[in-house]
Amino acid sequence: ILKTLNSWFWWENIWMPVNVSWAHFVDRDGLVFPKPQQLYATIPYAFVLLMIRFFSERYVAIPLAKALGIKNVRRVKPHPNPVLESYFRECSKHPSQSEIQGLAKKCNCTVHFVEKWFRRRRNLEIPTVLRKFQEAFWRFSFYLISSIAGFLFLYDKPWFYDIWQTWVGYPFQTVLPSQYWYYMAEISFYWSLVFTLGIDNRRKARLHLLASTFLLLFFSPSQDFLAHVIHHLAAIGLMSSSWCANYVRLGTLVMFVHDTADFWLEAAKMFNYAHWEKTCNVFFILFSIIFFITRIILFPCWILRATLYQPTYYSTTPVIAYFFFNGQLLILQGLHLYWGYLILKILKRFICLK
Repeated sequence: ILKTLNSWFWWENIWMPVNVSWAHFVDRDGLVFPKPQQLYATIPYAFVLLMIRFFSERYVAIPLAKALGIKNVRRVKPHPNPVLESYFRECSKHPSQSEIQGLAKKCNCTVHFVEKWFRRRRNLEIPTVLRKFQEAFWRFSFYLISSIAGFLFLYDKPWFYDIWQTWVGYPFQTVLPSQYWYYMAEISFYWSLVFTLGIDNRRKARLHLLASTFLLLFFSPSQDFLAHVIHHLAAIGLMSSSWCANYVRLGTLVMFVHDTADFWLEAAKMFNYAHWEKTCNVFFILFSIIFFITRIILFPCWILRATLYQPTYYSTTPVIAYFFFNGQLLILQGLHLYWGYLILKILKRFICLK
């Protein structure tokens, strides 16, 4: 069964144009092509990123937070109580007054003790400002470095200025070392986020990649943890698929367009945690400007034009992957418009209410 499913999944007509097979992508004469098995390396690379994250949060983020005036608040742990802990995890974190009275009788303690126990236990679930700052610092660092690296990798490439060049020679486009490392870093980063979902701050799900589009249909906003799991895994899947189909030139452009706005938002968060309101506002305004330029203007007029319109000049029989990727990109553009509307509402409140 597995062999059959594997042969169906890697059927050439799904990934490649007519009369092209996987045998054509064997490295030869100094030409290097993307290979699906190379994606296995993203797992060990993810653990390397986790090590880098640990040291950067501990030895860079914490001293920086202290310099900005953020203090590490230590919360009082509640007294160990298996009955109350079981009720907290399995039933309710906010028990009613009648439930509190019942738990007090069951534990042979006072109502005040139970109320204080649940209050302290809920406080432990809330991440400290320092912890939020550390996570924002790590994401800021990665998005900033990936944006700079992406620009350095792309600025001298002809397809960075002439989008038609993304399809010249397709699908026999060789992979450059810079493209390989750009892809490996991005996919490994999202693997590392998957591995740390259990300990990271469970924020409202930020659906900012192609991969998260289906979450709006199947999940409510309260299901943050499951939403983040599926979001990261789907992001990994879509980037990996673009690697396998050799949409590498377009894939690097899509990643660059998205990363350039994200680190401004993370910087605004860090200064917000430090209560540097004016600096936070400046960074948020910069984020908003770059967001609208990259995702409302460049993405549809540049990326979507290259994926929807231009391939028809190079192939009269689009493969299944063409419809799959363009469907995801169109839904993503719809989400960009929705997020742009929310950002405009925030900017309106900021300007009108100061």
